[in-house]
Amino acid sequence: MAKKRVKYIFVVGGVMSGVGKGVATSSIALILQSRGHKVTAVKIDPYINLDAGTMNPTEHGEVFVLADGMECDQDMGNYERFLNKDLARTNYMTTGSVYLSVINRERNLGYEGKFVSVVPYIPMEVIHRLEVAAEKNDAEIVITEIGGTAGEYENLLFLETVKMLKIKHPGDVLLVLVSYLPLQGAENELKTKPTQHAVRALNSAGLQPDIIIARASAPIDKKRKEKIAFHCSVSEKDVIAAPDVESIYEIPVNLENDHISDSILKKLHLKPKSKDLVEWRALVDKIHGVSKPVKIGIVGKYFSTGSFILADSYISVIEAVKHAAYANNRKPVIEWLSSEAFEDGSEKIEKLKEYDGIIVPGGFGDRGVEGKIAVAKYCRENKIPYFGLCYGMQLAVVEYARDVLGWKDANTTEVSPKTKHPVIDIMPEQKKNMSEKNYGATMRLGNYPAQIKPGTIAAGAYKEKEVMERHRHRYEVNPEHIEALEKAGLVFSGVSPDRRLMEIMELPPSVHPFFMGTQSHPELISRPLRPHPLFVAFIKAASKQ
Repeated sequence: MAKKRVKYIFVVGGVMSGVGKGVATSSIALILQSRGHKVTAVKIDPYINLDAGTMNPTEHGEVFVLADGMECDQDMGNYERFLNKDLARTNYMTTGSVYLSVINRERNLGYEGKFVSVVPYIPMEVIHRLEVAAEKNDAEIVITEIGGTAGEYENLLFLETVKMLKIKHPGDVLLVLVSYLPLQGAENELKTKPTQHAVRALNSAGLQPDIIIARASAPIDKKRKEKIAFHCSVSEKDVIAAPDVESIYEIPVNLENDHISDSILKKLHLKPKSKDLVEWRALVDKIHGVSKPVKIGIVGKYFSTGSFILADSYISVIEAVKHAAYANNRKPVIEWLSSEAFEDGSEKIEKLKEYDGIIVPGGFGDRGVEGKIAVAKYCRENKIPYFGLCYGMQLAVVEYARDVLGWKDANTTEVSPKTKHPVIDIMPEQKKNMSEKNYGATMRLGNYPAQIKPGTIAAGAYKEKEVMERHRHRYEVNPEHIEALEKAGLVFSGVSPDRRLMEIMELPPSVHPFFMGTQSHPELISRPLRPHPLFVAFIKAASKQ
């Protein structure tokens, strides 16, 4: 049986970082999938870290966790949300992981004593990984986003990969440049010169883009398309408009309105199949149609970076709120609240009354912890819907132990190792990792099952007896204190199959309209067309406020 020919699309960025390569990659993948092709998406990050697990969210944004436990870039979350499918570690690589593979192979005589140089062996390893991703995902088309910006030193080897793959598979490789057109001057003219320079940077690496996606504050006009086409040596129809939008879920519709799939399929010699973005277009129509707001406050500590706000630190939480709001026919109004501000008193805790619901997301360390505990207490006492994710659940348990059980020193050993009431404690198997400072990829990561207790809010939301959720943490509810917490009224509505780990806690509806925490990260598996049931239940409760 002949091996199928795989098509490769590479997406690179020009002019500046954060230009939208991730959502462009996700959108192209969705569009081609909607046209009947088997598609998968891969991210290449040009840093030396083996994965994103040890990176600070305020510098790099959210750490996204795959079902198999891989800690990776937040763009992988966009790929999963747009494609509505789970991806695996074969779909993610960094410079560090590629180099390590080559070095380990050389140490094991995998190159049979050859002189192992950076070129061609590093690009060859990348190509091998892309081929594996195609095989593992049974994909006809592999869409790969290359991190960084054209002209940077860090991603030159990956551009070399594109060049080598074009030589190896002529006619099967496509290069897409996502570039930014700044708006300048009193005439509000969109400037094309930065895009021209980005193309020349690619030319200097031996590459020519096949398609240019023109990001701008408004749709580019015919004049700008002609100018880009002329100076960048592409066809005018291959300059695709990508104006700023209210929701990223509009992007696939906009790109397809400019006939991007027709251009891609023709260049890759693929048969055009029927178009089907029906569900997605209906979603976009719904987003534009909802008007009644639901106001949600997210209390975190990774928002601020200097004088600016970095919402990317909690991007999956934000998107999960949006998905659930649309499912409840509500317009999400999301505001960021600093847990440190509630801790130092610069923000009054009574401000929480302004919101229909409060989310306390995951985190690490002791900074802002007392502020989060104060938030949990206020929401519990004032009947404000509360949803704690990972650390947000753990700190809600700490608050309950302090205030209801009267254990004033109750805490997590992550913050207070010598507390007499360690209601949250580190898992025994993690203590060795911590003592040896082995932090990378050593937490409870990826998919784990949970059994749901009948008659609870969780059971009503899931409508299943057992569920699978993704995790990223070391600390758990201490089994020694579970009986006391339950006697005091706390309900553990989700537990591990061996009943050793408490996965979901809640208060009964007779006590509180919605007070829930989950040890997992349900936001990671929420999708625009498949909102997570716990978020849907939370927004439903918040909408009644």
